[in-house]
Amino acid sequence: MDLKFSNSRKYVSISVSSKAHAMSPHIKSIDDIVVLGINLSKFNKPTQFFICVTGVFVFYLIYGYLQELIFSMEGFKPFGWYLTLVQFGFYSVFGLIELQLIQDKRRRIPGKTYMIIAFLTVGTMGLSNTSLGYLNYPTQVIFKCCKLIPVMLGGVFIQGKRYNIADVSAAVCMSLGLIWFTLADSTVAPNFNLTGVVLISLALCADAVIGNVQEKAMKMHNASNSEMVLYSYSIGFVYILLGLTCTTGLSPAVAFCSKHPVQTYGYAFLFSLTGYFGISFVLALIKIFGALLAVTVTTGRKAMTIVLSFIFFAKPFTFQYVWSALLVVLGIFLNVYSKNMDKIKLPSLYGLLNKKMENRKTRTLAQTV
Repeated sequence: MDLKFSNSRKYVSISVSSKAHAMSPHIKSIDDIVVLGINLSKFNKPTQFFICVTGVFVFYLIYGYLQELIFSMEGFKPFGWYLTLVQFGFYSVFGLIELQLIQDKRRRIPGKTYMIIAFLTVGTMGLSNTSLGYLNYPTQVIFKCCKLIPVMLGGVFIQGKRYNIADVSAAVCMSLGLIWFTLADSTVAPNFNLTGVVLISLALCADAVIGNVQEKAMKMHNASNSEMVLYSYSIGFVYILLGLTCTTGLSPAVAFCSKHPVQTYGYAFLFSLTGYFGISFVLALIKIFGALLAVTVTTGRKAMTIVLSFIFFAKPFTFQYVWSALLVVLGIFLNVYSKNMDKIKLPSLYGLLNKKMENRKTRTLAQTV
């Protein structure tokens, strides 16, 4: 505020930064993050992390079960892209409803950025759903568990990030642990197909990029989760609809689903609803803690999916599950440690050796005296 005086009168001129116009008057803080009506900004970091992780685990565990249930229906496997189209349609409706419930409805991220995000979203979800028509579920999980390392590479090339040895070790441990953990299930009914392998590999590449692009866009433009979901999935819906129309894949899928509306559209609605709730918490994790930690949590969720499958469905037990679970736990610890190095002080090898030498000298001096 600038105060200026003259001989005839006194007046006040107020200068406001141009950046203030970019912020909505309804937003109390630039860091406000609302997920499903819950303002996470009111909580501390550990509570935010707990809420997000709980949401991711609960909703995505149901999501994974429904996804496998839909593809277990006889005759549905060729229609993975149509399931993705229906899923994107439901996501767009859910995002529109949520956006109407918040006060600031403006689109903050540029349209060109959303077109790129939508393309990547179509790639990661469409190719992943379609791969289940060629691969069994455990085989698909094996590939998806390798997502940590591509995300780190995407962070380096897209955002110029640099990860320490703890982050790298966490990614390697979790990937190896989950691959080893799911290997027992994949050997029960191995169904490797080159087409499915190519599809899930492409989905993995898109998934590695999208987290970093979303993180950069949301932080740069301070966009809400509902805005991100609405525009990315509605544009993606148009992409898939055009693709299915051009490839004549729309009519057979519609005809098949019309004969089984409950098993297709009914399950797809629940599948999409739980996925929408889950992606809302994932986006909150990305915005608050970054893409690497978000993928670490979702990778841990995949481990829990296998654990619950092992508990509720009869499977032969082997100690391979124990060792792989320990690797996953080690990966989680390394990731948490890398984010809290200033709070968690682990003794270094040099420090341990130095302390041992000092203790030895003290004992020697005591014996001499």
